[in-house]
Amino acid sequence: MATLFLVATPIGNLNEVSNRTLEVLNNVSVIACEDTRNSKKLFTHFDIHTKYITYHNFNEEESSNGILKLLKEGNDVALISDAGYPLISDPGYVLVQKAIDMGYTVTTISGPNAAINALVSSGMETQHYLYYGFLNAKQSQAKKELEDLKEFPYTMIFYEAPHRIKKTLKELKEYLGDRQ
Repeated sequence: MATLFLVATPIGNLNEVSNRTLEVLNNVSVIACEDTRNSKKLFTHFDIHTKYITYHNFNEEESSNGILKLLKEGNDVALISDAGYPLISDPGYVLVQKAIDMGYTVTTISGPNAAINALVSSGMETQHYLYYGFLNAKQSQAKKELEDLKEFPYTMIFYEAPHRIKKTLKELKEYLGDRQ
C-alpha cells in the first residue's frame, strides 16, 4: 500500500536537511508543496528531480482528492511545507485525515521545527509548554483567544508574520501581562 510521507524541510539553512529527507524526496512519485517556488530552491540545491505539485490552503480540498487518487494508484507521496513541518501552522490536516480514514500509511520524516528550536534556545521553562500557532487575524477574536490564555502558567509559543510582530507583542503584553 502507498505511503504519505510528512517531510520536515530546512528553516533558512538548507544544510539542516537530513539524509532521510533527501532519500524520501528522491524516491517518492510526487512531492506536494505548499509553494512550489520556495520548494524549487530546495530541489535545485539538492538536485531533486521528482515531480511536484501544489498543495496549499487555497486548494487543500481539491488537491487532497488528487493526492488520494495518486495513493490509490500505488504512488508514494511526500507533503512538504515551505519550512519546518507540514501541518504545523501549514496546510495538510485535511489530507492526513482523509488518508488515515482511507487506510493509507502516514509517516513523518523528522527535521527542523521553528517552535521547538525557539523553545529550547529561549531559556524559558521547557517541561510544560503550549504551542498555540497564529492568533486569529481579527483583533476581536485574537483578544478573546488571549483572554482565554491569560491564566495559563506555562511557556506559550505563538507564530506571527514579520509585518505584524510589533503589534502582536503589544497585544500579548496588554492581555497576558508583562512576562518573559
